[in-house]
Amino acid sequence: MQKYGVNELRKMFLEFFEGKGHLAMKSFSLVPHNDKSLLLINSGMAPLKPYFTGAEVPPRRRVTTCQKCIRTGDIENVGKTARHGTFFEMLGNFSFGDYFKREAIHWSWEFLTEVVGLDPNRLYPSVYQEDDEAFKIWNEEIGIAPERIFRFGKEDNFWEHGAGPCGPCSEIYYDRGEKYGCGKPGCTVGCECDRYMEVWNNVFTQFENDGEGHYTELVQKNIDTGMGLERLAVVVQDVDSIFDVDTLCTLRNKVCELAHVEYQKDDAKDVSIRLITDHIRSATFMISDGIMPTNEGRGYVLRRLIRRAARHGRLLGIEGKFLAILSNTVIEGSKDGYPELEEKKDFIFQVLTKEEEQFNKTIDQGLRILEELETEMKEKNETELSGENAFKLYDTYGFPLDLTKEILEEKGYTIDEDGFKSAMEEQRNKARTAREVTNYMGADATVYDQIDAEVTTEFVGYDRLVHESKVTVLTTEEELVDALTEDQKGTIFVEETPFYATMGGQEGDTGVITCNGAEFVVEDTIKLRGGKVGHVGKLTKGMIKTGDVVTLSVNAKERANTCKNHSATHLLQKALKTVLGAHVEQKGSLVTPDRLRFDFAHFQAMTAEEMERVEAIVNEEIAENLPVETQIMSIEDAKKSGAMALFGEKYGDSVRVVSMGDFSRELCGGTHVPNTGVITTFKIVSEAGVAAGVRRIEALTGDGVFHYYKEVEKKLNEAAGALKTTPAEVLEKISHLQAEMKALHSENESLKAKMAQDAVGDVMEQVKEIKGVKFLAVAVEDVDMNGLRDLGDQMKEKIGEGVVVLASVNGGKVNLLAMATDSALKAGAHAGNLVKGMAAVVGGGGGGRPNMAQAGGKNPEKVPEALEKAAEILEDQIK
Repeated sequence: MQKYGVNELRKMFLEFFEGKGHLAMKSFSLVPHNDKSLLLINSGMAPLKPYFTGAEVPPRRRVTTCQKCIRTGDIENVGKTARHGTFFEMLGNFSFGDYFKREAIHWSWEFLTEVVGLDPNRLYPSVYQEDDEAFKIWNEEIGIAPERIFRFGKEDNFWEHGAGPCGPCSEIYYDRGEKYGCGKPGCTVGCECDRYMEVWNNVFTQFENDGEGHYTELVQKNIDTGMGLERLAVVVQDVDSIFDVDTLCTLRNKVCELAHVEYQKDDAKDVSIRLITDHIRSATFMISDGIMPTNEGRGYVLRRLIRRAARHGRLLGIEGKFLAILSNTVIEGSKDGYPELEEKKDFIFQVLTKEEEQFNKTIDQGLRILEELETEMKEKNETELSGENAFKLYDTYGFPLDLTKEILEEKGYTIDEDGFKSAMEEQRNKARTAREVTNYMGADATVYDQIDAEVTTEFVGYDRLVHESKVTVLTTEEELVDALTEDQKGTIFVEETPFYATMGGQEGDTGVITCNGAEFVVEDTIKLRGGKVGHVGKLTKGMIKTGDVVTLSVNAKERANTCKNHSATHLLQKALKTVLGAHVEQKGSLVTPDRLRFDFAHFQAMTAEEMERVEAIVNEEIAENLPVETQIMSIEDAKKSGAMALFGEKYGDSVRVVSMGDFSRELCGGTHVPNTGVITTFKIVSEAGVAAGVRRIEALTGDGVFHYYKEVEKKLNEAAGALKTTPAEVLEKISHLQAEMKALHSENESLKAKMAQDAVGDVMEQVKEIKGVKFLAVAVEDVDMNGLRDLGDQMKEKIGEGVVVLASVNGGKVNLLAMATDSALKAGAHAGNLVKGMAAVVGGGGGGRPNMAQAGGKNPEKVPEALEKAAEILEDQIK
């Protein structure tokens, strides 16, 4: 058998299935696209799920790929065994409702035996125990003896993942010979030893599982087959493990060369050699797909892999930075299959080197502290590092918990991880409190504080909306990075930008930044200290790196609308001074594409007539089509010219003066229309007070006004329709309805008063005396407070002199009323105190004058008790 290399096997597989009518597709990125269920692509079929589910139409019904994959579930075992790895390549051929079992089985056998040249007598297929169809194909068509076909149960040979498509599997095992076996009697396919290695897995997706164990046949049956490229290479090259196949062996030897050690001479060193070999492959491919080291998600996986590799390099005695050197070996060995590695080589080296440098800064000090903690534990005869100390290592010295855990486990120690989490939470709470304080003080630290003070941005957007410039700084929401990748949120800084940053009341521009197929959607543009302009948003596709030359495109429509609103604020301020007086002074503003807001000093609400005059003046100046001109002059000359300074602006020796004909002249750094006619029209939509002596106008311009009137017209038509009349007759219709409502209300009140009187019955029979004072306490149903007062006056007239107490439940709430005549007052009665005591019973409050008071409550069921309480209170009041 010829010993093919990894790159040869990959090419042979893809070309074989191309010959069978398959479309050979390039490996998908390790970053899942539109799949929130995966952190990283971990199988050959994972990127093809939309084709299997029918969510997307495949480019062809037969597809073949060699897919890059990352699995980190067994990361703790990487290096400790020769089996485990995080990065691997998965060869696959797929059918979306095209061919099925017969072709899949025949082609797998043909490729292994005729193309690769494996000995057929050393190959053993397995089938699902109930899959007689697959068994028959292997036995009768391929010619495998029944005793060499293994039937396995559902756990081993049936693929399913909850509800959805599923089906039986048929695997192919290769007998590597007795030297790889366990030597136990009966050792055969399915044994846990390394003799019988699975090299191929055919998945026959033919059922639909409803999630409750009920299976139905799929109309469209699919094929999902996979074979680990490194595993196949192990078999073909007849080597001990994946670390011995040609590409990994070259990389492994490079690790040994840098460390000046030999492989398989020292078990501890072998662990480090294998770990570095695996991790640098994963890191190189992850970075090439745009993943960057961060503190969460897939970025944290990458950071962990890099830092583990860097640490084990130190354990081997490698001096200085070495990861980029090893990465170059990875690239040289894999660039035939993945040319993007060569294209992104410099960037990959840059990311690795920078991360290695950052880690090196923390590891030495952290290791020293950890050694001291180990000594303390040994002296105290303890085997567990406290959560407090583990957190101190993490928080003070930047030592990751997983690294501390790994180092200690090697020496037989454990960590109090619950204690670590508690310390972490305590720190977060302190930080949150501190952040609240710093926010209050206006000095909260952000990721932008990490940017070099020398970085600045020049604004070039007064006369252009598209511009090319070089990226100087990139940040995520937490840290500075060398690149932003798909779906990442962050901020881009460039040397020159046409994007206007939020300042002077004008809202920042939005738009897009593009570069070689990458697209970053700018959601906001911010101004930072030192003249820095940040473009805040999200990268929707591709990758943007520091140093890239990008094209910045401002949203032209939004900028145009913003300019209209900003120029209108200048006209508005002058109009307000004209109508209200010279005391008008700007106190704040907000200019967006949708509207404008203008705060100004004024001592009272504007009248309707004043607002009409201001609006008319602004629209007159718009109609005049005044030229809008800008000049740069000294601050002294600007003041001499009569230019008004806008609120909140800071001015240097030279200022920008914006003039609109002879009508308005202001100091302003914002963007404006070329002439006032572009504004089209102006409409005030509200005027209100926002603080003592400060009023606020909200207004619209251009299309915003037309949309406003369109909405008003729509509501008027809807109102007319509801009133069953025409828009022109709406007022007349409303007037008639109001008259009808007034008459009905009066009639309703009369009826309610009569009902209340009827409910009271013969008042005199309910009157009793308390220490010589007549007392009437009555509960009536569904009477509001106005009705109670009317009823109380009537009851008071009937009893002559005394105290009247009424209670009613109306709308689920309790209304209470107490009235006392002059003679009752002289005897000591006090309606205010009386009703206050009653209100406490029904869960409410209230009070009033001695002769009349009212209250409310929320416990209707307590009304009888409240009336009894009234009698008790009155008895205490009367002397």
